[in-house]
Amino acid sequence: MTIKSVRKSSAEDQWRIELSDGSVFSFSIFYLPQSCINLLDCDNVEGREISDEEAESFYFSSACLRAEKKALQLIARAEQNTFKLKQKLGKQGHDSKCVKAVIERLVEHGILDDSRYAALWLESRISLQAVSPLRLRTGLSSRGIGQDIIKPLLKEFLDEEKEQKLLERYAQKLMRKNDFDSLRYKLKSEGFSSFAINGFFESL
Repeated sequence: MTIKSVRKSSAEDQWRIELSDGSVFSFSIFYLPQSCINLLDCDNVEGREISDEEAESFYFSSACLRAEKKALQLIARAEQNTFKLKQKLGKQGHDSKCVKAVIERLVEHGILDDSRYAALWLESRISLQAVSPLRLRTGLSSRGIGQDIIKPLLKEFLDEEKEQKLLERYAQKLMRKNDFDSLRYKLKSEGFSSFAINGFFESL
């Protein structure tokens, strides 16, 4: 197989190539091995014969570029995290190796950030809903966020004052259905600290 034509596009690190098998496609040099990048720098690259392995590298880079464009569209609509984005791209038929490469690139460039996603998610839940620390933890865990991110963020978002306010809001949902003893037990099982629980009951 030979390269019939290759040219750089207006987009950064993107090229367009035509091969002798009739295929024409765009690709990103970011997803190419160094050997193929070196090939593009050679004089008289057009008409140059390439191996099946090199051709496959160009095809892979093109598939990664398509997955990257879709990922960026999803991120433009709403903040994403690595776990959910991987699922969405997989469901749309993108190759798992391409998805892995794309996510690594987006993370490297700070476009995809699980800590940022988790912080925004916590902020919206704490400000808008009557939730508990347990439900916040499980909500983030179900979205693929690791404990190494969850624990420090919860500590940051739920200082003594904020936890007290969250507990008061959450307890209002439970007071009609629970007596004081069962309410205390329920609040403890939902992850509220003894300090916040005692403060709440002392204020009644």
